[in-house]
This record gives sequence, C-alpha cells and structure tokens, in this order.
Amino acid sequence: MSTDFQTAREALGARLRELRTEAGLEGKDLAARLGWQPSKISRLQNGKQTPTAAELTAWAHAVGQPDVDVELQGLRAGLEMKQRHRSWRRQLAGGHRGRQEIAVRQMESTEMIRGLEVSRVPGLFQTPEYARVIFDANAEFRGIPPTTEAAVEARMRRQEALYDPDKTFRFLVCEAALYHRACPEDVMAEQLDRLYNLVGQRRVELGILPFGTQLRRTAPHAFWIYDRRLVIVETISEELWLTGQEDLQLYERAWDWLAESAEYGALARRLIGRARASLNLA
Repeated sequence: MSTDFQTAREALGARLRELRTEAGLEGKDLAARLGWQPSKISRLQNGKQTPTAAELTAWAHAVGQPDVDVELQGLRAGLEMKQRHRSWRRQLAGGHRGRQEIAVRQMESTEMIRGLEVSRVPGLFQTPEYARVIFDANAEFRGIPPTTEAAVEARMRRQEALYDPDKTFRFLVCEAALYHRACPEDVMAEQLDRLYNLVGQRRVELGILPFGTQLRRTAPHAFWIYDRRLVIVETISEELWLTGQEDLQLYERAWDWLAESAEYGALARRLIGRARASLNLA
C-alpha cells in the first residue's frame, strides 16, 4: 500500500474523530449507536481501515451531521485516487528491489498476463545483463539508491513463472523495441537471441507489431493486464493500478485490436532476426 494512500486514509480518519468529538460522543457511545464493535471505530479513526461509502453515511447521521456526508464521500473518492496512482518517487525511494518483490507476488497470483511493450523488451523476457542496464539507467535518472543486483535477482526469480504449466503469457512488442538500444550492442544481441528462442514456446505467445503495419488502434503506451482483475500502466512519474470493469474492458479491447496486426511464429522470428543482423558486432 502506498504512503500517499495511507496518509490520505489517516487524514480521513482524523476527520471522523473530529466529528465524533464535536458531537460529544466517546468511541464506545458512537459504536453503540451504529451497532458496531468499538474496535471498528478505533480502526477507522486511526486510518487502519478504509471505510465504505455506506459506513461514512452512517457515521455522518450518527454524529448528527448528515450534511457532512458529501464532504466525507469526497475524501473517500480522493483516497481511491491515491490507491490507483502510485508515484515512482515513493515506490522507489529505497531502490528497485521492493517494487520487483511486489511484481513477484503479483505473478504468483496470476494465471494469464497480456502485455504490450512499445520501446523496450518486457521484464519477463529480459536477460540479466539487459535488466541490469535498465535498472542502472533508471536509478541514475531518478536519483535513487542503486540496488541493481537485488532487483535483477528478483526479476529473474519472477521469470520462473514462464515455466509454470498453470500460467499463460501473451505479449505484444512493437518492432521499435528491437532497435531501441539502451544497452551495449553485445547485450542487445544476447537479448534478441533470447526473444528469438521464446517465439513458439508453450504458454508464451509473442507477437511483434511491425513497422508500417496498419493498426485499428495505435499503441500510445505500455500496459500489462493481469487476468481480468488488474491493469498496470507505467508513466514517467507514476504507476496506475486500474481495477474497474470499464478500464479492464477498454484495455482488453486495445490489446485485442493491436494483436490483430501482430506477426507471430516464423514471421516474428524473421523480424527479430533482422534486428539482430543490424547490430554492428565485431
């Protein structure tokens, strides 16, 4: 849970406590009015539990201020926004390792991942050297501790899921990602070899979106869909964790439309091989 989210939840709890105090009620008195356990009052006031919309309405009426319900619902809406928007500044304050461990746990509870990468190789398919360069560059860009080795270890551990018979991976990679060289050419060559060998593997569907192909929908940014419960979108400043049905359906449609234009199998290998041949290796 992000610090931004927790701070906002504690602020909402403080407002609930203020309303109770203004009404001249002890926690146990308010609990009796609401038919709740006193411990629930304590958890809500101390920011240890997220109140539902109905619970906020009940609280407003119980303290004799039904009109304040509008304010409380607004605070709750802001709380939900904090939960969706997870700033990189806070997530990576101690380096990359923590976020990679979250990714490992997320993978454990997911059976199918569909993803789109526009300008880099998906983390699930990265070689250790390619991942190391990406982490080092990002640490420098963000001015965070260089916990690169621990992050690479976690990313490689995450890739063990590729061999889990209960999981499926369907990825689209724009051809540009095969040419964008954020690493030395020998590292890129090894990375392209790995991609080439992944094409056609059981449980892994890798499609390449070629330069010049006609698209029903362009690919504005990368995103990953976890089963049918979560979409994660990365921006430069934050991650979006989307769980609403409308968001899920929209991203599923975007993925399906892009998948129509991708090349698979032998044609995907040909595109990867062409990028590999373009490297100026000694």
